[in-house]
Amino acid sequence: MDEPTSNLDPASAAHIETLVQEYAHAGTRILFVGHDMGQARRLADDLVFMHCGRIVAHEPAVPFFDNPRNPLAARFLAGELLVEGFQELNREEDRTP
Repeated sequence: MDEPTSNLDPASAAHIETLVQEYAHAGTRILFVGHDMGQARRLADDLVFMHCGRIVAHEPAVPFFDNPRNPLAARFLAGELLVEGFQELNREEDRTP
């Protein structure tokens, strides 16, 4: 699911989260893409962290949030905007014919 709760009111988002949890508890493996770290804490068992289109961390959710091993993930969770790497991607796109 790609950000299924974006732009929803809190009651609707909570309803979607409840459905996701019910399916997960029934044994369905769910791939949930999102930017809301509070929601990720509530829903995730396993977490993949991506930066500039690349996987930079993949670990169980609890250690990821409590003590991330990846320095980029730690900086992101501390509230830092990770802008490095995007300038290079933009320059590469400018050179693409």
